[in-house]
Amino acid sequence: MSAAMVAGALAAGTLTATNVLADGGGASDERALAPVRGAPDRSVERRVDRLLARMTTEEKLQQVQLLSDGQITDEDARAGVGGVFSLTDPARIDELQRIAMTESRLKIPILFAFDTIHGYRTIFPVPLGAASSFDPDVARTDAKIGARESTTVGIKQIYSPMVDLSHEPRWGRIVEGNGEDPYLGSVFAAARVKGAQGDDYSRPDRAITSVKHFVAYGEPEGGRDYDTTDLSEQRLRNLYLPPFKAAIEAGADTVMCSFNAINGVPGCANPYTETDILKKEWGFDGFVESDYTAVTETINHGTAADDAEAGANALMAGTDSEMVSTTIRDHGEELLADGRITMKRLDDAVRRILRVKFRAGLFERPYVDQAKAVDPASFLTPADREAARTAAGRSMVLLQNDDRTLPLDPAKNTAVIGPLADSQHDLLGPWWGRGEDADVVSVLSGITAGSTGTTTYAQGCALSNEEPADYDPAEDCPSDAGFAEAVAAANAADQVVLAVGETREMSGEAATRSTLDLPGRQEELIDAIAATGKPVVVVLLNGRPLTLGDVVDSAPAVLEAWFPGVEGGNAVADVVFGEVNPGGKLPVSFPQRLGQVPIYYNHEPTGRPCDVTQKYNSRYRDLRSCDPLFPFGFGLSYTTFDISDLRLSRSTVSRKGRVVASMTVTNTGDVAGDEVAQLYLRDPVASISQPVRRLRGFERVTLEPGASTTVRFTLDASDFGFYDNRGRFVVEPGEIQVYAGADSTATLTKSFQVTR
Repeated sequence: MSAAMVAGALAAGTLTATNVLADGGGASDERALAPVRGAPDRSVERRVDRLLARMTTEEKLQQVQLLSDGQITDEDARAGVGGVFSLTDPARIDELQRIAMTESRLKIPILFAFDTIHGYRTIFPVPLGAASSFDPDVARTDAKIGARESTTVGIKQIYSPMVDLSHEPRWGRIVEGNGEDPYLGSVFAAARVKGAQGDDYSRPDRAITSVKHFVAYGEPEGGRDYDTTDLSEQRLRNLYLPPFKAAIEAGADTVMCSFNAINGVPGCANPYTETDILKKEWGFDGFVESDYTAVTETINHGTAADDAEAGANALMAGTDSEMVSTTIRDHGEELLADGRITMKRLDDAVRRILRVKFRAGLFERPYVDQAKAVDPASFLTPADREAARTAAGRSMVLLQNDDRTLPLDPAKNTAVIGPLADSQHDLLGPWWGRGEDADVVSVLSGITAGSTGTTTYAQGCALSNEEPADYDPAEDCPSDAGFAEAVAAANAADQVVLAVGETREMSGEAATRSTLDLPGRQEELIDAIAATGKPVVVVLLNGRPLTLGDVVDSAPAVLEAWFPGVEGGNAVADVVFGEVNPGGKLPVSFPQRLGQVPIYYNHEPTGRPCDVTQKYNSRYRDLRSCDPLFPFGFGLSYTTFDISDLRLSRSTVSRKGRVVASMTVTNTGDVAGDEVAQLYLRDPVASISQPVRRLRGFERVTLEPGASTTVRFTLDASDFGFYDNRGRFVVEPGEIQVYAGADSTATLTKSFQVTR
């Protein structure tokens, strides 16, 4: 079953167990060779043909142009520009659309787009946080509400989901993705596409999704945004392509190519990825847009001498729509005359753009319902806020709970302390759409509302919200001058909620960090509050894995809340006071120290595996452990669980056969709670070294105390096969080891044999 099928079944309520078979591109296995698209709608194709036949070369070049809100003019609309992004004023959107529909020669509607990443006005947890829920319905609901709010103001395309797998926590955009695992990323990619598009994105409340950034943007050298990526064919196909394939299978009709170079070739001028894999292998018939000025930036990459060459390279490689830079539009006529681009390829690009516009119903419904667009009741509805609150609670991960510090007693007096405790701004996280600080429930407000005791507040110190050009790390929690007030507040209270982490400006695009420690003197603040001896929970608000060794040594309880969105404070209170039992799991490994980066669970084995008791092996001299501080899939609960009785339906399976793995999950504690049953595979002997573990199934289950349930996963060739360095999907005979448990270190194991 594909990721798209799983997401669709989840949305329909006909499937509970999450078991996605997300393969990454064409190969020898016949299922991998099959294109992901069915036959095109002939009525749409006929309309495209008729319109394309009437277009002049100039009109075609206008159609492949995508302009920003700061660039677009009435004359551009009149000339037939293809798309506009980041414009959110519904009156101006309608004004430009009316010009296009009444004053342009062919009356082709403009496609308006926006970065609705984790909400438009109702801001949900950041995607990395949502992935921690291990519940694709969280992502689906986020995308559905975001699409409805976006389309209300006239935005028909959203630049989401971002599905870049990453092993690089220094990289600021790790916050926008689903972590380090291709399987988890595939499930969430499909869920977001289904949520935003539904089964028919021509519906007024649905939006076209643009899956980004194609491809391998999440592994830049040094974690520096936009930097180069170099990787093998098998890594490309086994790790980085599967989430894109899942999004395409789920129906995504647009793709954004990436800023970075892949093996020396820029992502927006890369015929292998854009045309050979995406369009030919996968049968993708939508369009590819470049990222912001990515086409002209190929000059900086050193693969084009000037704008004309940059435009020619991009178009001929497979980029169909150029964002911000205008190299194709400006030089298209001369490039055609010189034979550096072909009319066949230009027609193909325009055809793809028109196809999506017809599918979206833009020709029939180009305008905005202005009354609805300006009605406050169209946004941030009580039901949507409740959905965001639920999502935030399900996305939180309990990292430590010594002596059962949590849940706190809401009837006791609580001190809420920390530089982020009363922040509304930062809880929105990066890419906050059109969310407003005033919409947000802060941690202080949430704890106050959820407590029947007295709530007091002390900031302790402040963090900087400056953007990178003006940012000085010395301004982050620079002094202990406020510590005495914070300690006094802690001493006067019965218990403490301590909100620390990163500002939202520290994550997202162009927000690479050279350290993963808590900024400034926040760790010293934690130490000072912990020294009071009062029950303390550290609530982390951040967009990446952090190095928390000193934090967990000092604080008895640590809750990873990420950037939880508009209802974040209420959701924190729900978890801290026990109204919600945390059940989230980490979608990415947390290193002990920065020097371990990159560290991820699904790494290949080495000839000398890490052994801290010996010298000549793959270890760090100054670490007494080979492991991350917290592994992928880790998360605690206020109750306890046992995963047992791993069973396989058969001991041997043919290359085309299936095997069912099942396990029993039991709540062995005294309160109801959620556990995520996780299934991992390993191929111990293969023609190419295979990862020590690969996630191939998960299901989040809710159990009452003493209750048990059986979780089942069906495995086939797409699970135990892999791509080789020639791009072939291979299924080799031999042993496959199966591991079941609550995180990636699971020890419960069985095995089966794949026969020839």
